[in-house]
Amino acid sequence: MSKPLGLYVHLPFCRRKCAYCDFPSYPGRLEAREAYTDRVCGEIAARSEEWGRLEADTVYLGGGTPSVMEPSQIVRILRRLGQCFRIRADAEISCEVNPGTLRAGFLETLRENGVSRLSVGAQSADEAELRLLGRIHSWEQAEETVRRARKAGFSDISLDLMSALPGQTWDRLKISLQKSLALGVTHLSVYSLIIEEGTPFHRRHLKGELALPDEEAEREMYWNTAELLDEAGFEHYEISSFARPGFRCRHNENCWNHQEYLGFGASAAGFFRNHRWRNPAGLDDYLSGGAPETEEVTPEGARFERLMLGLRLTEGVSLKGFWEEFGMEIADACPDALSVNLSRGLLEVWEGRLRLTRRGMDLMDRVLLDFLP
Repeated sequence: MSKPLGLYVHLPFCRRKCAYCDFPSYPGRLEAREAYTDRVCGEIAARSEEWGRLEADTVYLGGGTPSVMEPSQIVRILRRLGQCFRIRADAEISCEVNPGTLRAGFLETLRENGVSRLSVGAQSADEAELRLLGRIHSWEQAEETVRRARKAGFSDISLDLMSALPGQTWDRLKISLQKSLALGVTHLSVYSLIIEEGTPFHRRHLKGELALPDEEAEREMYWNTAELLDEAGFEHYEISSFARPGFRCRHNENCWNHQEYLGFGASAAGFFRNHRWRNPAGLDDYLSGGAPETEEVTPEGARFERLMLGLRLTEGVSLKGFWEEFGMEIADACPDALSVNLSRGLLEVWEGRLRLTRRGMDLMDRVLLDFLP
């Protein structure tokens, strides 16, 4: 029997584009939300008609800013998913929300329609950092969002934070982490800033206007974060993810474990039956029915993806699980890459699993290059 799927819906609308963001999102296009909802619901139905009413154990509504959608539009999408897929009774159903965009009743509507987990885009508790990032909210609004979520019945609440920001020090990041912990959240995602081409941050970086922490300072922030959250009772289970016991993000964890998922909406990707596809990123292209780009995943590509994704997890990749999935040992699939990184001390075998060492986590991109087919 096949494993249940993950379902992802991309909702690309937002109030304003942040200075660091290169995600496919569209400020100033809120008038297209209803047509977009129609298109997503149609795509969900078409996939189900093609492949049957498959079982799913996670649903993730991401963006963009899903909380700028009308509650009725979110409900329509969730109901269509429920009609077209067999969503388990214990499924994790997540929705991203941003402080400063919530209207009265929005969180209550999510909870009443089965959403069980919230991911709050806080990014920082420092007001100067929020302004630098181009966020439209204050830390006070982030705190209020968590309070409202708890009042609406949510017990599984995650916060997103960012590190290695221009001018940021460990002391400043530590304050954001401590303020987040004080809210009693169950999960924290702490992402190091990446300067993406085409963003306002990229243009400022080229002009020398951003005082970014050097590599040593960035790694110090990273490992200090891991230590502080460990002391607070959080499990460091993925490169950027920390959770209280029992509150890992199941949707993302399944993806890192190379499980199949279907994606709906502009730019959404899917991985199913040895094929990957991605919908058109352009909003108008998607609305006009543009076809997705598809590619077959070769056996070599699948083995690389399994390692690339699985090594993001701090527990790494199961040696037995790899053999069961591919019918061969990791040592036979990529002997040179394995031996050289074991000898360098970047990888280790631990309790039947291949995982990155602490130094390997610092140099993960270098390790993965060695495994490229």
